[in-house]
Amino acid sequence: MSDELGTALAVTLRTLRRDRGLSGGALAERSGVSRAMISRIENGDAQPTASLLGRLSGALGISLSELIAHAEQDGRRLIRRHEQPVWTDPETGYRRRDLSPSPGGAMEMVEVELPPGVRVPYPAQTFAFAHHRIWVLEGVLAFTEGETEHLLGEGDCLELGAPAACEYHNPSSRLCRYLVALTRRG
Repeated sequence: MSDELGTALAVTLRTLRRDRGLSGGALAERSGVSRAMISRIENGDAQPTASLLGRLSGALGISLSELIAHAEQDGRRLIRRHEQPVWTDPETGYRRRDLSPSPGGAMEMVEVELPPGVRVPYPAQTFAFAHHRIWVLEGVLAFTEGETEHLLGEGDCLELGAPAACEYHNPSSRLCRYLVALTRRG
């Protein structure tokens, strides 16, 4: 994650939490992330993982894409590849590129690179605010949705069902690259 995006995420999390009238303790209770960790993230002393950001965004009532969009807000209609915000999970190497010129809009697209062997779990609340479709561009993705595992190969596309705890897993020895398309739930 770039220093600028890291700083912007810290400020955004603090602002969204305060705008919703939540104390650090209340957000900790809603998200399952410790109050101390939330404080460290908001102060820019810790880089959050993808899983932590998913839990915090869900507890704030927004998708992970919207959280990152708030940090990169500018309302454009065209975004060149070199301008697209990229975030890398410091723990797993999971890399997320926001492809949407206007994040938080009617539809968002995110490209993800999942290194071999990596697992990224998200709680159900992460999926409560948007419909998700996953399209595998290269490699293999084992996507667990509740108690169902979907093994997806190149070109396969999965539309997620009702919000459930999910896990993205790359069971192979090759990089997995996939696109996530999101639309707000009505």
